[in-house]
Amino acid sequence: MRGLLQFTLDLFDAPAAAPDPRPPAGPHTPAIPLADALSPASFTHPRASREVTLGNARVAYEFTRGKRRTIGFVVGVEGLSVRAPRWVALRDVDAAVKEKGDWILRKLNETRQRHARLESARIEWKDGVAFPFLGQQVTVQLDPHHAFDGVGGVLDAGAAGSDAPVLRLALAKTASAAQIRDAAQAWLMRQARRIFIERLDHFAPRLGVAWKKLSLSNASTRWGSASADGAIRLHWRLVHFRMSVIDYVVAHELSHLRVMDHSPRFWETVESVMPDYEQLRRQLKDEPVPRW
Repeated sequence: MRGLLQFTLDLFDAPAAAPDPRPPAGPHTPAIPLADALSPASFTHPRASREVTLGNARVAYEFTRGKRRTIGFVVGVEGLSVRAPRWVALRDVDAAVKEKGDWILRKLNETRQRHARLESARIEWKDGVAFPFLGQQVTVQLDPHHAFDGVGGVLDAGAAGSDAPVLRLALAKTASAAQIRDAAQAWLMRQARRIFIERLDHFAPRLGVAWKKLSLSNASTRWGSASADGAIRLHWRLVHFRMSVIDYVVAHELSHLRVMDHSPRFWETVESVMPDYEQLRRQLKDEPVPRW
């Protein structure tokens, strides 16, 4: 059965669940209400065609067959998807799902929690809204009296006594949410290209590689990619993160120009320029990215 199993994890894979901060049960610790302890969890994929009980949870999952050699599991925002070869019996599919039940439930819970964090960070585009830029909150201010030399916006240090920078956008006070969002995105993408080129030029010589082309990505599942011909793609929304996290992603992709896999030699290459890459990698997974 183990030979049939294959696991698919994406770049936005959430971290392992944090330890329970509550103290151990004791004479002064109230017990968990029985109704809460027995309340079953439920995970239902919108295209679910099969259902299974894993522990105390009901999991309705999407099931498809195709030209593949193994049973594959994918856990995403919609829920669990299971793909199997045409020749595998349903009882073997059920057995495989149950065998990996702990892993599936952990990923479903992590994905649900991560989605909730992302939703709570959704940006409501209006005058005065704030969003992170290079790890610091920036406040949007609509300024219809300036064109800012044709670039649409400028970042100021902020009001006296305030450490929060202000992004002044050349928009009317009556601008719609979509107009504010598009103007902010255009400004962020210009900053992203400038910053990425600077960091690529910084790390490439240290890694002994040469990048040829930079493209800004808007992919839903990857922060970056690299091709053997020296083409680099980086997600423009990386500029929400601190510079150290951006540096990790840049070094990661440039390292692929030396090692085109994730073998130990690849991670040694990353570590040669980013000794704390493991901590930065966790931060990239842990910190919610604002929803647009």
